[in-house]
Amino acid sequence: MRYRAFADECRLRGVDVPDGAHVTFGIPMPASWSNKKRLKMITARHHKKPDVDNLLKALLDAVHPDDSHISDIRVTKVWAAEGWIAVEDRL
Repeated sequence: MRYRAFADECRLRGVDVPDGAHVTFGIPMPASWSNKKRLKMITARHHKKPDVDNLLKALLDAVHPDDSHISDIRVTKVWAAEGWIAVEDRL
């Protein structure tokens, strides 16, 4: 159900992931972290699950019925106060 809501939100916002894009996922920090740790980790690289391939697959499946035209893409995960996704067209 959460995936359907995610896909609907992507379509509603007109999200597009073009070939050659740089996609950055902001992964929300755990609520249990102290403010000191949150300030230290904001925008630091995220090295835990979920994996970048799973995040990218969910995004591409949500915005493209057939993503075979994508031949080049860069993906980054960072810690964030709230979850977000940024797509930058590099070409």
